[in-house]
Amino acid sequence: MKKIVFSLAALLLFFSCISAPKGDTSSLLWKVSGNGLAEPSYIFGTHHLVPITFLDSVSGIHDAFENTAQTVGELDLGDMAQLQMKIMGEAVMPTGTTYETLLSATDIARLDSVLTRLLGVGLGQLGTMKPALLSNLISVTLYQQYYPSLASGKSLDQYFQEEALKRNRPVVGLESAEDQIYVLLNAQTLERQAEMLICMVNHPELQKEQMDKLQTAYHAQDTQALLDLYEKVDPNDPCPSTEEEKNLLNKDRNMRWLEKLPAIMNEKPSFIAVGCLHLLGKDGLIEGLRNLGYHVEAVK
Repeated sequence: MKKIVFSLAALLLFFSCISAPKGDTSSLLWKVSGNGLAEPSYIFGTHHLVPITFLDSVSGIHDAFENTAQTVGELDLGDMAQLQMKIMGEAVMPTGTTYETLLSATDIARLDSVLTRLLGVGLGQLGTMKPALLSNLISVTLYQQYYPSLASGKSLDQYFQEEALKRNRPVVGLESAEDQIYVLLNAQTLERQAEMLICMVNHPELQKEQMDKLQTAYHAQDTQALLDLYEKVDPNDPCPSTEEEKNLLNKDRNMRWLEKLPAIMNEKPSFIAVGCLHLLGKDGLIEGLRNLGYHVEAVK
C-alpha cells in the first residue's frame, strides 16, 4: 500500500510530456510573470518515478524554488494516512464483480502468473482490487525492475512539498484525493479497466519500449521526442487509449486548474510542480496561462 500511495499518479506516467508551441525553447521549467503578478511564479513538469538527483540537471530549478513562497502540486501529499484510507476504500471492486466475471480463464491464469512473479502475491490476495490499481502496481514494479539504480522511494512531487514544509511554506493541492482517485480508479468501467490491464500483461514488450523511450526523452529534457511519443498514433498499438480517456487525464483537469492558478499565484509567488503531461501543448497549462494574459517563458 505504501507503494500505491507514493505512486498514485503513476498511471499518468506514459506519454507524459508534450512539446511547446513552435518557437519556444524546450524546457521542463517555466517562469510565469506579468498580468498583475507582483513576483513571478514557476511551473515545473515532473516525472513521478525519477530520482531526486535528476534535479541537478535542470538549470535554474533550485533558484526558482527558493524564490517562491508556496508550493503547489496536483495533490497535497501531507496526510498520507488519510490518503491511504481513501485509496483502500475505493480500490476494492463492488460486491458481485470478480475477475471471473471480467476475464477469460486463460487471461486470469496469465494475470495471476504475472502478479505472482512481480509482486510475490497473486489474485488469491489481490483479486478484490480493481484492475486499474493492478495496472498501477505492475507499472511501478516494472519500472523499478528495469531501472533499479534510478527508482526512488520519493517522487519529485513529494520532495518539493516536503522541502516547502521545512521552510514553513504552505502547500496547495490543485485537486483533492477524491478527484485523483476518480480519474485513476473510477472513471473507466471495470470492463475497460480489465481490458487495458490484460493488454498490458499480454504485451510486456510494449511496456518496456514505452518506458525506455520516455526515460531517455525525459532525462534529456527533449520535449520534441516526448511530443512524438504522445502524438504519433501507432496503428500496431494493441492497447490504444481513446481521445476521451486522454482528455480525462489531461485536458479536462488542466481546464479546472487554470481556474484556480491565477488566485493562487496572486496570493503568493508559487512553485508549481505537476506531471509534465499537464504543462505543454495546445491544451496545456503553458498555453492556458498565456491565453489568460501571463508571460510564460522557458528557464534555461
